[in-house]
Amino acid sequence: MYVYSTVLLNKVKQHLKAGGVIAYPTESCYGLGCDPFNYSAINKIIRLKGRSKSKGLIIIAGLRSQLHGVIPKLSAADELELKKYWPGFYSLILPANNKVLPNLVGKHQKIAVRVTQHYLVQQLCLALNMPLVSTSANKSGFRSIKSYQECERQFGRQVMVLPGRIGFAKRPSTIIDWQSGNILR
Repeated sequence: MYVYSTVLLNKVKQHLKAGGVIAYPTESCYGLGCDPFNYSAINKIIRLKGRSKSKGLIIIAGLRSQLHGVIPKLSAADELELKKYWPGFYSLILPANNKVLPNLVGKHQKIAVRVTQHYLVQQLCLALNMPLVSTSANKSGFRSIKSYQECERQFGRQVMVLPGRIGFAKRPSTIIDWQSGNILR
């Protein structure tokens, strides 16, 4: 199993702190990520993807506690119910708290969040002590990128590409609106 070195994790931390964007392996593909509290970095991802600013982006975390800065405190019943989904392959649409940047939610009042089961993403979020923006590493409307080499080819020096293997999922995470229970993807 691949593990990120302390040297690499420190480089990633500095890169993100400076407003950089990373590409990293997730459950089904490579994802683009940045500090979810850095307005300029979020805009850079939106530009790299050619994505509509109205769509919003997903936040991924290694632990449920890393989402405290993104979603408000939930009821004990909701917290118990979340354990059925996380860690896992479910992105849940939950209320966004007032710290969430407008370019992260787009035209929405809620935000999609996921606590991952992918080992490298968990390691990354724990080492950085924060969640990350997580959107597929591809131009909008094109196929998701599945390898380190393809990320480097498509994005070059615009992003810091991290090594590692993607998970075995064939499709992107399931997205569920928490309030209505509707499956959106």
